[in-house]
Amino acid sequence: MPPTRLAVVQTDCRLGDLAANRAMVLAKLHAAADAGANLVVFPECVTSGYGFPDRAAAWAAAEPVPGPSTTAVAEVCAARGVWCVFGLMERSGERLYNSAAVVGPTGVVGCYRKTHLPCVGADKFTDPGPGPIGVFDLDGLRVGVGVCFDGGFPEFPRVLALLGADLIVLPTNWAEKALTTSRVMPPARALENAVYFAACNRVGTESGFTYIGRSSIHDPTGTPLAVADHDREDILFATLDPAAARQKRVVNIPGEYEVDRVNWRRPELYGVLTAPQTEPFVGHCKRG
Repeated sequence: MPPTRLAVVQTDCRLGDLAANRAMVLAKLHAAADAGANLVVFPECVTSGYGFPDRAAAWAAAEPVPGPSTTAVAEVCAARGVWCVFGLMERSGERLYNSAAVVGPTGVVGCYRKTHLPCVGADKFTDPGPGPIGVFDLDGLRVGVGVCFDGGFPEFPRVLALLGADLIVLPTNWAEKALTTSRVMPPARALENAVYFAACNRVGTESGFTYIGRSSIHDPTGTPLAVADHDREDILFATLDPAAARQKRVVNIPGEYEVDRVNWRRPELYGVLTAPQTEPFVGHCKRG
């Protein structure tokens, strides 16, 4: 398949202002398409903001999927022939999720609900995603989606890689305490899984937190293709070749120096990784 031109949109948003945030996303989606992007990624909760004081406030900024934001994004995707992944607060029945919608020219392709929840921001009040973890086929490019804290669990991107992901995208809201995470985690996840890895962070100040930017795109060797080493609005671009992510064996010297971090695993020794916890996570508020 032909290479994919990826755009990572590092941007600010307004807490609870869905109309303004949606208009900004549409404008930047057009800008990325103008620059030749086929796939455009936005930060976590970009349509809603993140620093809500309680569940009621987060609920008021949530919307269903499909819903107003996915419909508006789908119209642009259809007009421009692009794909888009963006973060939002999602309402589904009585459940409230921190989600990432995957939208293309034909509409909503899927919606990933954040699996791992830290005790900060909206995640104090949202429900944990029920799974399953999956990979979306976007015109032949296999894309795995996580949200922010998911990237800190190596099991998560490894599962996506085993499911065939060529690219893992991570919409995120990294503030000052996550500076080391922004530097270390994306190249590590790319290298250990031999996949492209794109982290899309926001900028700006909200509810006492300052977001650090530092979005990045790394290739399957962990080499940076594009890095925003600042906290200003920006759009990063990189061209991805899926074949590079599908060749897991790295041959440095044939028969003398070869490595394969995916297919040379020893899963028969890893049973403790999937042993059930005695108290499964049900959400921060439910724990009191």
